[in-house]
Amino acid sequence: MSAAIQKVEAPDAEHLIRVQWEDGSESHYPCVWLRDNCQCPHCFLHSAKARKLQFEELDVDIVAKEVTLSDRKKLSITWPDEHTSEYEAEWLKKRCFSEAARAEMRQDLFFPEHQYWGSDLQLPKMPFEEIMYDDESAYKWLCTLKKTGVVLLTGAAARQGELVKLGHRIGFLRLTFYGPTWQVQDKADANNVAYTAGKLCFHTDYPVLQHPPGVQFLHCIKQTATGGESEIVDGFHVANKLKQQNPQAYQILSSTAVDYTDIGVDYCDFAVQGKQRIIDVDYRGQAARINFNNATRDTVLDVPAEEVRPFYAALKEFNDLLNSTEHKFTYKLKPGDIVTFDNWRVLHGRHSFQAGSQVTRHLEGAYADWDVVMSRLRLLRKRVLNRD
Repeated sequence: MSAAIQKVEAPDAEHLIRVQWEDGSESHYPCVWLRDNCQCPHCFLHSAKARKLQFEELDVDIVAKEVTLSDRKKLSITWPDEHTSEYEAEWLKKRCFSEAARAEMRQDLFFPEHQYWGSDLQLPKMPFEEIMYDDESAYKWLCTLKKTGVVLLTGAAARQGELVKLGHRIGFLRLTFYGPTWQVQDKADANNVAYTAGKLCFHTDYPVLQHPPGVQFLHCIKQTATGGESEIVDGFHVANKLKQQNPQAYQILSSTAVDYTDIGVDYCDFAVQGKQRIIDVDYRGQAARINFNNATRDTVLDVPAEEVRPFYAALKEFNDLLNSTEHKFTYKLKPGDIVTFDNWRVLHGRHSFQAGSQVTRHLEGAYADWDVVMSRLRLLRKRVLNRD
């Protein structure tokens, strides 16, 4: 990418600056955006990388009074009030408003690529110790987690506390009503269906929360001899299948607000109520988050009576796709394994196992928010690839 400027023009009637680059391409920068993003110390606090310019000081109809070019590497603009702004060519090039440049910036900031999978998943595996102490391995782990939605870490100690270390590696864990970490095992008077020996159907965790946890960690400390196999399914892949197969069902699940409830006592007492669409979509209508937990779906359904049966039919079709043999992947955790997965995308479940007088199966769980994980991913990329 050539960041040398060949020529600049500032046609007042268009309220923008035209930049012709040495590679032959051209970029258009609206004057209001350039003034808003002045990088001088008066307008921008570089130590915090934050704008100081007050929005009320901004004139949306501003035009440049004078534009000069220095060494083809720096653009200088004098505004009508005699304030001067300077912009490095490389900085401008990255922020070009063309679709190609904006797509490249989205990729650079948000890692939006998805690799969809079904029963043919080749479960990505990495040694726990490597990602804990080697930045390149940690970068690969988080890149794969973002792209595929699941990574199995192997070789952790079969004791509680390993997830706290993992939380420190990325930044910090998400505290919920079940504590900073929580123990998945058969318990008397269980306050969650996960704390039983029964089968768990495919679900995402905590759709009752306004902002469900983005990433989940499950660390196997003890595993039962028979039963207890884990199952996962790519919810985005299945949602895409549903959209192709039955657009009306997809529309119902992506528009109907479903009530969820979670009431009990754990880290503290709680009475949580929430509404979520089973399939949250982005501005393109593509699945951006799955919110489905049949166990905590409330008896309340806040829709007109005539919409109830179509909703159930749509959810039944989605659930059937989740459980089809071509979509689900089954595996069994061993002591020391930590499965890390995207709780907004990957639905997980469990086969039943035999309960006993002693604990036969024990997983420790924890959550992290995607904001924390993505922050660490960007920092690791900068460190590993020496990128700004």
